[in-house]
Amino acid sequence: MKIGEKAPDFSLPDQQGGIFTLSEALGTSGTVLFFYPKDHSSVCTAEACAFRDRFAVFKDAGAIVIGISGDSEDSHRSFANANRLPFPILSDVGGKVRKLYQVPKTLGLIPGRVTYVLDGAGMVVGIFNDALKAETHVIQSLETIAKMGSTSGS
Repeated sequence: MKIGEKAPDFSLPDQQGGIFTLSEALGTSGTVLFFYPKDHSSVCTAEACAFRDRFAVFKDAGAIVIGISGDSEDSHRSFANANRLPFPILSDVGGKVRKLYQVPKTLGLIPGRVTYVLDGAGMVVGIFNDALKAETHVIQSLETIAKMGSTSGS
């Protein structure tokens, strides 16, 4: 995946037992898809909580936030409840969507941590990849959403 490419559509189950389909969510002021390795791990929890803590800012900008990992719906439900996450966490068991988005593995073993920011048409406008500095993904995503908002009014 590269900036300027159309993000592939997908459907995955969320922690509430519903199905999230990307194409049905587009049209907002932006979509943030953050792929993370594992529920309840320290860096992943820090990342999810950083998105939670700034969720109102994303929402006020008209953007939606979606987390994706290979954990089960039950694991996601526990993770979301324990951390009061106000956004969907999608279960990509088997990593089909992770492969579709070409999320690289860390050290060739661990599922990677990559965040994609999409515009309202589903075009990739930001890609952030850092295995350990998870909170920077939130800051970079907010900056990208803000830039999109300032250019859409021009």
